Amino acid sequence: MKQGKRLIEFCEENKLVITNTLFHQHKRQLYTWKSPDEQYRNQIDYILCSQIWRSSIQSAKTRPGADCGSDHQLLIAKFKLKLNRVGKTTGLVRYNLNHIPYEYTVEMKNRFKELDLVDRVPEELWIEARNIVQEAATKTIPKKRKCKKAKWLSNEALEIAERRRETKCKGDRESYRKLNADFQRIARRDKRAFLNEKCKEVEENNRKGKTRDLFRKIGDIKGTFYAKMNMIKDKNGRHLTEAEDIKKRWQEYTEELYQKDLDIPDNPDHVVADLEPDILESEVKWALESLSNNKASGGDGIPVELFKILKDDAVKVLHSICKQVWKTQQWPEDWKRSIYIPIPKKGSAKECSNYRTIAFI
Repeated sequence: MKQGKRLIEFCEENKLVITNTLFHQHKRQLYTWKSPDEQYRNQIDYILCSQIWRSSIQSAKTRPGADCGSDHQLLIAKFKLKLNRVGKTTGLVRYNLNHIPYEYTVEMKNRFKELDLVDRVPEELWIEARNIVQEAATKTIPKKRKCKKAKWLSNEALEIAERRRETKCKGDRESYRKLNADFQRIARRDKRAFLNEKCKEVEENNRKGKTRDLFRKIGDIKGTFYAKMNMIKDKNGRHLTEAEDIKKRWQEYTEELYQKDLDIPDNPDHVVADLEPDILESEVKWALESLSNNKASGGDGIPVELFKILKDDAVKVLHSICKQVWKTQQWPEDWKRSIYIPIPKKGSAKECSNYRTIAFI
């Protein structure tokens, strides 16, 4: 019973289905093991597949008459797949911010000067400014390129890999084995040299106190850890496996986490308190200059560096938006939307309280 519960929990966490329990079969085609005296028969072998392929399973049953040299019965599942073309998903654009070209600054300053900043609705003014920044950045700033996965492979190894592929197509097994051995040997040599070079760079950055470069190099070497969140518990301890239910549970948890009790004093006479003065342009300038570089952007995909390089021109536009928000009490929709990233801590990964939530605003 304990092993069966663990199998069910494993399937729930990884969104799997047990194929040989989906169909009504004769008992001879259900059990997968029988004792030597043929007195006991059990179903202890299973075929698991992802839930997205459940409709493709046509049958799953044992073949009692098959001679497979074991006291277990041969278990067979029949699938019928129809593959569809998968469209590319568009993520956030990542710009190369190490050297922002001068053309971006010139175009942004010219287009910001044409903006009407007087008595505008905050939502409209922000959308217009956001679109200007995105269009100019896409036009003038180069994007970051993704490197191939095997960064350590040299040209010699790639040439041998190409010859190995050609040899395999010709069916020359002896030459293929030799080329494959050569490729594995050279690939191991290249990887060892690559890691040694990276370690030297890490030690050099550590010696010079370049912490950002130090941790970036370490991250490149060890890779990125992605925690699985295929199952979360609700308030009552019930397991949630559907993506929509998990999303609602996280929304509920973050709302409770960040909700604050506001102490609003009683004002029976409805006396209007004195309003604070308007936001100063110097305050916006100080806030913009105080922001750190190399930080993740929010939902609009605009890094802070694209505003900071414009200096006073960006300050005027942002100050106008903030001033209108202060007067009208109407926030742009982008400013009210936050992206929460849960980072796992110690403890069970099924409990929301065992995650640290970071909000991208």
